[in-house]
Amino acid sequence: MKFDKCVKPKKLHSINAVLIKYFLLLAVFLIVMVEVVCYLIVRNTSEDKARERLSLIGRNVAARVNDDDIEGLIREYRMDGINVYVLSKDGNVLLPEGESADGDWKDGIDGVIKRLSDKAGGSVVYVQNNYMTYAAAVNYQGESYVVATYSLAVINGAARSLLTYFIIVGVVVILATGLISYTISQKLSSGLKNLSSTAVRFSQGDFSVNFANAEYLELADLSDTLNSVRDEVKKSGDLQHEIIANVSHDLKTPLTMIKAYASMIREISGDNPEKRDKHLQVIIDEADRLTGLVNDVLDVSKVTANLDELKFKVFNLTEFLYGIINKFDYLQETQGYKFMVDVDAGVYTRADEEKIGQVIYNLLGNAVNYTGGDKTVYVSLKKSLTEERVKLTVRDTGKGISDKDKEEIWNRYYRAKENHSRPVKGTGLGLNIVKIILENHSFDFGVDSEVGKGSSFWVDFPSVPEEPEK
Repeated sequence: MKFDKCVKPKKLHSINAVLIKYFLLLAVFLIVMVEVVCYLIVRNTSEDKARERLSLIGRNVAARVNDDDIEGLIREYRMDGINVYVLSKDGNVLLPEGESADGDWKDGIDGVIKRLSDKAGGSVVYVQNNYMTYAAAVNYQGESYVVATYSLAVINGAARSLLTYFIIVGVVVILATGLISYTISQKLSSGLKNLSSTAVRFSQGDFSVNFANAEYLELADLSDTLNSVRDEVKKSGDLQHEIIANVSHDLKTPLTMIKAYASMIREISGDNPEKRDKHLQVIIDEADRLTGLVNDVLDVSKVTANLDELKFKVFNLTEFLYGIINKFDYLQETQGYKFMVDVDAGVYTRADEEKIGQVIYNLLGNAVNYTGGDKTVYVSLKKSLTEERVKLTVRDTGKGISDKDKEEIWNRYYRAKENHSRPVKGTGLGLNIVKIILENHSFDFGVDSEVGKGSSFWVDFPSVPEEPEK
């Protein structure tokens, strides 16, 4: 038998630590990149300027090496930090007269001559031993060379100072970045911590909590969403209590009646056929109520969970409506109900016939329960002027529905709070089933009602041509 390897729990990180870490990494990266680029630009620019000036002075001396004022010119350049010599090919100083060159030019002249020979004449500029040197061949007392040198110590010192300043600025920027990132992360995490602590109270059943609307858009959206969830969960909890109360009542009454009348048959009416049949009929009626309750609960569960797929087909809605109305004949015969029907002939629609049957049956049953003392229900089925749509209307003559109740009546187990002239049968699930089925069909539906003037429930069906028989 193989066992799955234990999955190690993912390590969680603080949002404060993550934000500070990445802010600092970004700051260090940007500072290093900017400072390296600036340092290289300054260093290279300084060396290029020094090379350009040294070459200019060297060429000037080489061009005027035989002038009478050459020594004055050389001393003038020295005042600017540039040492200029005219050397023989043996390394002896020819100009300025009476001076010796810095360093051992007797050994260094060979390097100058070699670089010039590799250059195939002209001049050469090179850096050696922290000095930048310009060299060119001239004709002064025979074959000789102009050599101008410039110490790079000034440039290197300035570069080191610049680097020091860069490091100081970098440290200050990193510290400032750390402080800023800490402040931002605290502001962000404080909002999240607030939401988290409120969510904990909410999870413990405190529905009075309020998820504060934060100053950041995303957190504000999250707060609004959580407040909506809170409201829905609270409504769900209230609905659960209402469901328990309604179902308990609806189950308790018929069960009590069944038990009571079964006892009466056993003890009183068992030998009296007339009373026995009457008591048995009560048991049958109450059992039917229980069956209706169970079926309604199952129906609403199925349509809510979409367990039943819609099976669309074209059918005769006129004949289908008459068939359902005929099932209410027993109410007309036994309880005096009247159904006033105004239906267009030959109306066809395309829908799930079984589900639409549930809709019509529930609308008629609702009208029977809530119609007025005249016990009249009006049913109409009329095509639109364009004959593209057909409207089913079921109207009662009851007390009507207030504006605040019009949206609520479609919810599960909801019943209008007004008292009725007779007990209302049903589970409170009928209109919810109607709503779910019609929404799944994408059919328009609604209710028109005024208090004291009854209610008209309507459904808008598509009108389609009769489908030819196959």
